[in-house]
Amino acid sequence: MKPLCYLFILVSLHTFSQTPDYNLKKGYAANGYDVVSYFNNTPKEGKKEFVTTFDGVNYKFSSNENLITFNKAPEQYIPQYGGYCAYAIALKGQKVSINPRAFKIIDHKLYLFYNAWGTNTLELWNKNNEANLLEQANKNWKTIKFKK
Repeated sequence: MKPLCYLFILVSLHTFSQTPDYNLKKGYAANGYDVVSYFNNTPKEGKKEFVTTFDGVNYKFSSNENLITFNKAPEQYIPQYGGYCAYAIALKGQKVSINPRAFKIIDHKLYLFYNAWGTNTLELWNKNNEANLLEQANKNWKTIKFKK
């Protein structure tokens, strides 16, 4: 093989082997909250006896029923943008921690937001053009999702 082919293979393997950066607190996504419970509009803290791993990330659930539901279709429940604040991703392309009680379901997807020290980014999100924010957040996430 020619050196250029080796370089292409090496770069390809590196690119495809990367996994997105996830916002983990104490080793769990969504600060240990049950990601299925958000879709019932009742976010609950997960319990240590109901845990699973998907895409290298640990998730806790408040019940065995929610654990089973997640395991049937995990992509449907995982938080967008690695579980970082959707507003910060959209506005500045920055990964900011979240408050697990600040959330919004948009088109059957979970978005989490920062809410502390007098700044509620969910309120700011709701005061702006959501379609534009989603477009910008999706664009920004493509460039930062693998950066730790």
